[in-house]
Amino acid sequence: GQVLELLRGVQRGSEDRKQSLGRLRWALQNEETQQKFVRLDGSIRTLTGLFTSSLADLQLEAARCLHELSHSSVPTVAEACLPVTSYLLTYLSGHSLEFTELCLYTLGNLVVESEAVRKQLLPQGIIPVLASCIQSPHEAVLEGVGYVLSQLLQAKEAPTEIIPLVLDSVLPQHMLRLVCSGLKAGMGAAVEFAWCLHYIICRHKDNVVLLALGAMPALTSLLLDLASEILQGAPEGLELLVCPVLRCLSNLLAQTDCQGQGQDGRLLIALFLILQCFLQQHSFLVQECLWLLNNLTADDPFFCSALLSLDLLPALLQLLTCSQMATVLVLTVLCNIAEKGPLQCQQLLHQPLLPQLLPLLALPDPEAVGQCLELLHLLFLHCPEAAADFTMHGGHQALEQHQSTPELQERAQALLDMVRHPPGAS
Repeated sequence: GQVLELLRGVQRGSEDRKQSLGRLRWALQNEETQQKFVRLDGSIRTLTGLFTSSLADLQLEAARCLHELSHSSVPTVAEACLPVTSYLLTYLSGHSLEFTELCLYTLGNLVVESEAVRKQLLPQGIIPVLASCIQSPHEAVLEGVGYVLSQLLQAKEAPTEIIPLVLDSVLPQHMLRLVCSGLKAGMGAAVEFAWCLHYIICRHKDNVVLLALGAMPALTSLLLDLASEILQGAPEGLELLVCPVLRCLSNLLAQTDCQGQGQDGRLLIALFLILQCFLQQHSFLVQECLWLLNNLTADDPFFCSALLSLDLLPALLQLLTCSQMATVLVLTVLCNIAEKGPLQCQQLLHQPLLPQLLPLLALPDPEAVGQCLELLHLLFLHCPEAAADFTMHGGHQALEQHQSTPELQERAQALLDMVRHPPGAS
């Protein structure tokens, strides 16, 4: 009854219509009220009428009511708002900043909850409209555009229906520009668009468009800038931008043959600066940095040599026991280096590496132990003297305990044979 009362108050053409809309807006913050409201006959029609009226203050209040409705996590509420989507798009080139912003966040919220809404917005031209909004000079509008886009790009149908449209528009070049000017222009929008780029890269296997726009050198250069910010004392929230930028670079490297792209030793120094800065507070970034380090060193002799010549190995080894995931990733990076041959293995062994590997063989995590066995195999293969050294440190017993672990026994046995009969020994 109360909800009906509110609707009637709004429908009556009395003087205090704006107050009635204000009361309705407060009531619509409640999930149950939202559902009751959309079930009432003519409720959305009335709200749409006010939203499209020529009185700016009524229009703004109606927009606030629609924004409250869009927060509902019930798909039927989002679907009840279908008649409004075309107006929301039209008003994005709106008169007031607050109004444009309300329309953007309302669209973004509706997009999350309902495939029907997304299906309707595409033919209504949401992508060209966002492509025009992304050229706005206002930080608040840009953040809103980033929010809508990131919701669209996470939709289940994005790879087939949304990403191709985005890539065909001017959006990618502006997204890249805004991400890379985040430190100067505005962090909020940069973070949103960095995640947008990440969703495109990880859900779209052929990133010709982004590579042609110079995404690799641009993001590499941004990471260098972010690291130099850290040297001057990291500004608040920097990690929020660092995370998606690391992911974009990692995934671009994993997907494409980017050898020779961005072969810059400063990138490694930047990574280690970021690692050391965020190790305590934001340990989730350690994994992101190591993932990128793994992708940089996987097929690229340049980065393997650079890591050794820049003397970054001690810093890498310090991360060996930082977390379960870090252990596996550090060992993987060490394997990438050891694979390159005897010279690199000797440089690894100059660090007291073998004593640090022994305790890892006792870990309960078969993935870490497996990676450790892989590294030992490469070291023994390229530097037979390492096998004898390893035995002196009690490595024999450490290997024997894995002879009965099904997924590890073959590799453990192969290493025991190498320890007994080092390759190259007569």
